[in-house]
Amino acid sequence: MDFSVPSEIVQSSLDRLKITEVFLSLQGEADAVGWPTVFVRLTGCPLRCQYCDTAYAFHGGKWREIDDILAEVAGYGVRHVCVTGGEPLAQKRCIGLLKRLCDAGHDVSLETSGAIDIAAVDPRVSRVLDIKTPGSAEAGRNRWENLPLLTARDQVKFVLCGRADYEWARDVVREHGLDQRCDVLFSPSKSELPARDLADWIVADRLPVRFQMQLHKLLWNDEPGR
Repeated sequence: MDFSVPSEIVQSSLDRLKITEVFLSLQGEADAVGWPTVFVRLTGCPLRCQYCDTAYAFHGGKWREIDDILAEVAGYGVRHVCVTGGEPLAQKRCIGLLKRLCDAGHDVSLETSGAIDIAAVDPRVSRVLDIKTPGSAEAGRNRWENLPLLTARDQVKFVLCGRADYEWARDVVREHGLDQRCDVLFSPSKSELPARDLADWIVADRLPVRFQMQLHKLLWNDEPGR
């Protein structure tokens, strides 16, 4: 089965993006957790993680001019903006959107799978890089060349499905010295790993990572637009 993003989305030469939704909610994870945040969810993703909670963003969406997107974001009147997906970097024009959001004075984060080069992302953006574990069924898509590009402004996230995932992620953190580059977040896959187990493992290993529950799942489960 072909999971690639349609070429008309990736290669659009116009100043527009295919958007699934724009909405105001609370940031559910990473270092801005709890802040009122405008989410701009781009359509399309080349990955198929087995626990994905936004499969509705794989297809559909509407073409929108970047000026129109910026105007809607500004209308919410909040500082924090998160560009997400899908995989937002699968659309090349996402780079321009991120820059313009920063130029407009927003505190901007990008949620990306890490399967696509992050080098061109505006340095003012906080890049939240989701390293895929074996339990995700997409570990083969990790672009390890992204790790040396990370800075203290960025974050690395691991969503863990069980003990094997935990040990794999623990080894990745140690091998690459990720905690010396940026914040490292460990979250349990809601339906697969009891949160208490993960917390106990982190404490037992004295691992220099931040345990984090996904706040939006606790509040609204997987409801779109929340």
